[in-house]
Amino acid sequence: MAPQIYTDETPAEVKNAKGLHLITMSTPNGQAVQIMLEELKDVYGTEWSTTLIDIMTNEQKKDWFLRLDPNGRIPVLVDNTANPPFAVMETSAEMLYLLKFADKEDKFGFKDEMERSQCLQWTFFWHGSGAPYQGQVNHFTRAAPEKIEYAINRFKNETLRVFGVLEIQLSGKYADGPREYLAGKGKGKYSVADMKAWPWVKNWEKSGFSKEQMEGLPHLLKWIDRIAERPAVQRGIGEAYNLKK
Repeated sequence: MAPQIYTDETPAEVKNAKGLHLITMSTPNGQAVQIMLEELKDVYGTEWSTTLIDIMTNEQKKDWFLRLDPNGRIPVLVDNTANPPFAVMETSAEMLYLLKFADKEDKFGFKDEMERSQCLQWTFFWHGSGAPYQGQVNHFTRAAPEKIEYAINRFKNETLRVFGVLEIQLSGKYADGPREYLAGKGKGKYSVADMKAWPWVKNWEKSGFSKEQMEGLPHLLKWIDRIAERPAVQRGIGEAYNLKK
């Protein structure tokens, strides 16, 4: 018998959703899936509904949420078209789920297996190396009750290092010329790999990096601006996902 992911405590808008439902807050991780859904809407007319929660209240630690994601982190994607309803945790896994079931033409993925592998590599690189480091920068510089210089410097240096890895890829230093996107042949193709990293990297100023520290990353800065121009990206980080106080 399948586990019951909904209880009496589950918000009605979650368990009564007719199709895809995203539980989110507009953090970088939340924005990655928000952007992908908005991109899918532009291509396929994909529909979904959304529940916004305030993670500062620890709503994500309540029993109804932990049934969907035992890790207690946003975002969570629920597919109520599945029987029984199916919950997906972890941002990258949610994006790959959408790639499989909602992006039938691989507009944001790849049919070629080598390109597909490259896309997965860069998605996992940011999931495992970029986001954790930049997240720790944000914590130790803005949220930690004590300013620990060693921790701040360590995570800032590591974040700058992974920014540099993205710069190497985008510059085409070891390839045949500059790229526009992280994965794909030639100049690359906009994909889930870009959507995963961009919401974090765009916040470099908020993370406390200076223009002088970023000036050695020109291809990365152009990549940030290039993606920011996309209408679906603008909607994915826009007012619709801001909690109303």
